[in-house]
Amino acid sequence: MFPKPRTIDSEPALYDAAIKILMRRAHSVSEMKKALIRRTSHEDLIQKVIARLKQNGLIDDARYAKQFARQRTQFRKQGKFRVARELRARGVPDQHIEPALEEAAAGIDEAALVRDRLERKLRLFRGPLTGKKFDDKKVASLYRTLLRAGFSSDTIRRELRRLTHEDLPDPEPANDEL
Repeated sequence: MFPKPRTIDSEPALYDAAIKILMRRAHSVSEMKKALIRRTSHEDLIQKVIARLKQNGLIDDARYAKQFARQRTQFRKQGKFRVARELRARGVPDQHIEPALEEAAAGIDEAALVRDRLERKLRLFRGPLTGKKFDDKKVASLYRTLLRAGFSSDTIRRELRRLTHEDLPDPEPANDEL
Protein backbone atom coordinates (compact mmCIF):
# COMPACT_ATOMS: atom_id res chain seq x y z
CA MET A 1 0.00 0.00 0.00
CA PHE A 2 2.52 2.61 1.16
CA PRO A 3 6.26 2.35 0.64
CA LYS A 4 8.30 1.46 3.71
CA PRO A 5 9.51 4.65 5.42
CA ARG A 6 13.21 5.29 5.74
CA THR A 7 15.03 3.43 8.48
CA ILE A 8 15.88 5.45 11.59
CA ASP A 9 18.75 4.49 13.89
CA SER A 10 18.85 7.26 16.52
CA GLU A 11 16.52 7.96 19.42
CA PRO A 12 16.04 11.71 18.71
CA ALA A 13 15.16 11.02 15.07
CA LEU A 14 12.74 8.24 16.05
CA TYR A 15 11.13 10.51 18.67
CA ASP A 16 10.68 13.21 16.01
CA ALA A 17 9.09 10.64 13.71
CA ALA A 18 6.72 9.64 16.53
CA ILE A 19 5.76 13.29 17.06
CA LYS A 20 4.99 13.62 13.34
CA ILE A 21 2.82 10.50 13.53
CA LEU A 22 0.91 11.99 16.47
CA MET A 23 0.42 15.27 14.64
CA ARG A 24 -1.85 13.49 12.15
CA ARG A 25 -4.07 11.84 14.78
CA ALA A 26 -3.97 10.32 18.26
CA HIS A 27 -2.66 6.77 18.57
CA SER A 28 -2.84 4.05 21.18
CA VAL A 29 0.41 2.70 22.58
CA SER A 30 0.02 -0.44 20.48
CA GLU A 31 -0.55 1.55 17.28
CA MET A 32 2.46 3.73 18.01
CA LYS A 33 4.63 0.69 18.58
CA LYS A 34 3.54 -0.79 15.23
CA ALA A 35 4.26 2.51 13.49
CA LEU A 36 7.72 2.73 15.04
CA ILE A 37 8.52 -0.89 14.18
CA ARG A 38 8.13 0.09 10.53
CA ARG A 39 10.84 2.71 11.01
CA THR A 40 13.45 0.76 12.98
CA SER A 41 14.33 -2.77 13.98
CA HIS A 42 15.93 -1.72 17.30
CA GLU A 43 13.51 -2.83 20.02
CA ASP A 44 15.32 -0.88 22.72
CA LEU A 45 14.97 2.38 20.76
CA ILE A 46 11.25 1.78 20.36
CA GLN A 47 10.83 1.13 24.09
CA LYS A 48 12.76 4.29 24.98
CA VAL A 49 10.71 6.45 22.61
CA ILE A 50 7.40 5.01 23.84
CA ALA A 51 8.47 5.55 27.46
CA ARG A 52 9.42 9.14 26.64
CA LEU A 53 6.09 9.74 24.87
CA LYS A 54 4.22 8.37 27.89
CA GLN A 55 6.30 10.47 30.27
CA ASN A 56 5.55 13.62 28.28
CA GLY A 57 1.84 12.75 28.22
CA LEU A 58 1.68 12.41 24.45
CA ILE A 59 0.28 8.88 24.41
CA ASP A 60 -2.06 7.45 27.00
CA ASP A 61 -4.38 4.53 26.32
CA ALA A 62 -6.98 5.63 28.90
CA ARG A 63 -7.26 9.13 27.43
CA TYR A 64 -7.22 7.74 23.88
CA ALA A 65 -10.05 5.31 24.71
CA LYS A 66 -12.17 8.10 26.22
CA GLN A 67 -11.69 10.40 23.23
CA PHE A 68 -12.31 7.61 20.73
CA ALA A 69 -15.45 6.36 22.51
CA ARG A 70 -16.89 9.88 22.88
CA GLN A 71 -16.24 10.70 19.22
CA ARG A 72 -17.75 7.43 17.95
CA THR A 73 -20.85 7.55 20.13
CA GLN A 74 -21.67 11.24 19.84
CA PHE A 75 -20.74 12.03 16.27
CA ARG A 76 -20.88 8.73 14.40
CA LYS A 77 -23.80 7.44 16.49
CA GLN A 78 -22.28 3.99 16.95
CA GLY A 79 -23.20 1.53 19.68
CA LYS A 80 -20.96 0.53 22.53
CA PHE A 81 -20.26 -2.97 21.21
CA ARG A 82 -18.81 -1.65 17.97
CA VAL A 83 -16.76 1.00 19.75
CA ALA A 84 -15.36 -1.65 22.11
CA ARG A 85 -14.53 -3.92 19.16
CA GLU A 86 -12.70 -1.12 17.36
CA LEU A 87 -10.76 -0.12 20.47
CA ARG A 88 -9.65 -3.72 20.97
CA ALA A 89 -8.56 -3.85 17.33
CA ARG A 90 -6.46 -0.75 17.97
CA GLY A 91 -4.69 -2.48 20.84
CA VAL A 92 -6.30 -0.67 23.77
CA PRO A 93 -6.42 -2.88 26.90
CA ASP A 94 -9.84 -3.86 28.26
CA GLN A 95 -9.16 -2.08 31.54
CA HIS A 96 -9.40 1.25 29.68
CA ILE A 97 -12.29 0.33 27.38
CA GLU A 98 -15.05 -0.19 29.96
CA PRO A 99 -14.62 3.14 31.79
CA ALA A 100 -14.39 4.96 28.47
CA LEU A 101 -17.62 3.39 27.22
CA GLU A 102 -19.44 4.16 30.46
CA GLU A 103 -18.36 7.79 30.33
CA ALA A 104 -19.26 8.18 26.65
CA ALA A 105 -22.66 6.53 27.07
CA ALA A 106 -23.57 8.52 30.17
CA GLY A 107 -25.57 11.17 28.33
CA ILE A 108 -26.67 9.12 25.34
CA ASP A 109 -29.90 7.17 24.97
CA GLU A 110 -29.14 4.03 22.98
CA ALA A 111 -32.80 3.48 22.15
CA ALA A 112 -33.04 6.98 20.66
CA LEU A 113 -29.99 6.32 18.49
CA VAL A 114 -31.51 3.06 17.24
CA ARG A 115 -34.84 4.82 16.61
CA ASP A 116 -33.13 7.58 14.61
CA ARG A 117 -31.25 5.09 12.46
CA LEU A 118 -34.38 3.03 11.89
CA GLU A 119 -36.50 6.03 10.96
CA ARG A 120 -33.88 7.16 8.45
CA LYS A 121 -33.70 3.67 6.92
CA LEU A 122 -37.49 3.32 6.87
CA ARG A 123 -37.91 6.67 5.09
CA LEU A 124 -35.61 5.40 2.37
CA PHE A 125 -37.45 2.10 2.15
CA ARG A 126 -41.04 3.29 2.40
CA GLY A 127 -40.78 6.61 0.69
CA PRO A 128 -43.12 9.46 1.51
CA LEU A 129 -46.69 8.48 2.36
CA THR A 130 -46.57 4.94 1.04
CA GLY A 131 -47.93 1.97 2.85
CA LYS A 132 -45.23 -0.56 2.00
CA LYS A 133 -45.19 -3.52 4.31
CA PHE A 134 -42.06 -5.14 5.61
CA ASP A 135 -41.12 -8.62 4.68
CA ASP A 136 -38.92 -10.81 6.84
CA LYS A 137 -35.87 -10.16 4.68
CA LYS A 138 -36.10 -6.40 5.16
CA VAL A 139 -36.55 -6.70 8.93
CA ALA A 140 -33.60 -9.11 9.12
CA SER A 141 -31.51 -6.71 7.07
CA LEU A 142 -32.34 -3.80 9.37
CA TYR A 143 -31.59 -5.97 12.39
CA ARG A 144 -28.15 -7.00 11.03
CA THR A 145 -27.32 -3.42 10.11
CA LEU A 146 -28.01 -2.24 13.63
CA LEU A 147 -26.07 -5.14 15.14
CA ARG A 148 -23.05 -4.19 13.03
CA ALA A 149 -23.44 -0.63 14.27
CA GLY A 150 -22.87 -1.98 17.78
CA PHE A 151 -26.27 -1.80 19.44
CA SER A 152 -27.66 -4.46 21.77
CA SER A 153 -30.05 -7.01 20.30
CA ASP A 154 -32.73 -6.33 22.94
CA THR A 155 -32.81 -2.62 22.13
CA ILE A 156 -32.91 -3.32 18.39
CA ARG A 157 -35.81 -5.77 18.69
CA ARG A 158 -37.77 -3.43 20.96
CA GLU A 159 -37.37 -0.48 18.57
CA LEU A 160 -38.09 -2.59 15.48
CA ARG A 161 -41.33 -3.76 17.08
CA ARG A 162 -42.28 -0.21 17.96
CA LEU A 163 -41.57 1.27 14.53
CA THR A 164 -42.82 -1.54 12.33
CA HIS A 165 -45.86 -2.33 14.53
CA GLU A 166 -45.18 -6.01 14.05
CA ASP A 167 -44.37 -8.78 16.43
CA LEU A 168 -40.84 -9.84 15.67
CA PRO A 169 -39.84 -13.33 16.72
CA ASP A 170 -37.23 -13.63 19.42
CA PRO A 171 -34.03 -15.16 18.12
CA GLU A 172 -33.57 -18.87 18.54
CA PRO A 173 -31.45 -19.73 21.61
CA ALA A 174 -27.93 -20.78 20.73
CA ASN A 175 -26.93 -24.40 21.32
CA ASP A 176 -24.75 -23.48 24.29
CA GLU A 177 -27.65 -21.64 25.95
CA LEU A 178 -29.86 -24.75 26.05
